[in-house]
Amino acid sequence: MNNLKHAKNATKIIFLVCGLAISSWAPMVPFVKDKLRINDGSLGLLLLFLGTGAIITMPLTGWLIHKTGTRIVITVSAIVIAVSFPIVLWLNNWFEIAGMLFIFGSGVGSIDIAMNTHGAHVQNMADKHIMSSLHGLFSVGGLCGPIVVGVLIKAGLSPAITAGVISVSLLAITLTQFSSLMDQNTEHEISAKSINLTETEGNKKFSLLNGAVLFLGAMCFIAFLSEGAVLDWSAVFLRDNKGVDKAMAGIGYASFSIAMATMRLFGDKIVSKTGGKHVVIYGSIIAFAGFILVVFAPWLFAVLIGFVLIGVGAANIVPVFFTAAGRIKNVPSSKAVSVIGTMGYAGQLAGPAILGFIAHHFSLPTALFVTGLLLLSIGVTYQVKSIRNVQ
Repeated sequence: MNNLKHAKNATKIIFLVCGLAISSWAPMVPFVKDKLRINDGSLGLLLLFLGTGAIITMPLTGWLIHKTGTRIVITVSAIVIAVSFPIVLWLNNWFEIAGMLFIFGSGVGSIDIAMNTHGAHVQNMADKHIMSSLHGLFSVGGLCGPIVVGVLIKAGLSPAITAGVISVSLLAITLTQFSSLMDQNTEHEISAKSINLTETEGNKKFSLLNGAVLFLGAMCFIAFLSEGAVLDWSAVFLRDNKGVDKAMAGIGYASFSIAMATMRLFGDKIVSKTGGKHVVIYGSIIAFAGFILVVFAPWLFAVLIGFVLIGVGAANIVPVFFTAAGRIKNVPSSKAVSVIGTMGYAGQLAGPAILGFIAHHFSLPTALFVTGLLLLSIGVTYQVKSIRNVQ
């Protein structure tokens, strides 16, 4: 029981510090753009390397976890992030930065799958919902990252030194938690018990075409696409369609993020009392109502309430899916999480392009309304579709 407590606390710390470290990249983007003196098109292409690194690494992470255990993958990924992040800020060549962003993205993708898999193991061992609070701590870290960067740069540190400070902190905290994270043998025992098979039997029967895995992956694709839509398009929408000053255009995403982080911190109790199925169904309805307000409300206050509702409704949908992935019968959790994580991240990457296409041919409000419909479809589909041994 004491080992479980240590593993649970270590997992929470890893989620928090990773959220902080990864989100610290966002405020660094303008510095990279100014240093290279590139336009938005070249910057967009450059940023694509980060996402490509993540999405290529994610499917491989499940295999690495099975071979070495999650704590080894978490530690190595943290080292990759800690080394590559400041180097990105030190380099001055577009191609060199692109290559280093690919490596940085590989670390981000790998640690994302590894810590979610470890969280699923801890949750299965404790037989108590913790996934929502883990994602809540990641969101809190994500909110703190840009603030920490801003404070350090305001204090006179260069972007590269600031990145170095954050990287050293990430690595130091990860290493101090290493011994508290579950070892490989413990994870194999938990995984075998949760899928009602030995690990060897599970590997033989697992297929990437497993229906339950693909279903959850498709749902994650939509959920991540919706979150990405708010991240990438909310400021543009408020400025161009609601007349909000560009200096305040980020208030929509801020409202969404705070609501999501708060709901995730309380999400475990909600899931325990109502069940994951109801969280997905009612959450999708609440989020859809939020999109309706955002698109059609004539007053800014009502629009911001809409962004809050999107955050409240969508907050615990993804944690429920990751929990479900860790409990699919005959499927090792490391492989299930890596597949649905990859599909989800693909949605986050594809989202801006898909919505941009819809906005170009119709309008941005139409694109956001379609996003709301997609989120609603998660609840409808989850109600209709029955997956055995997933809830």
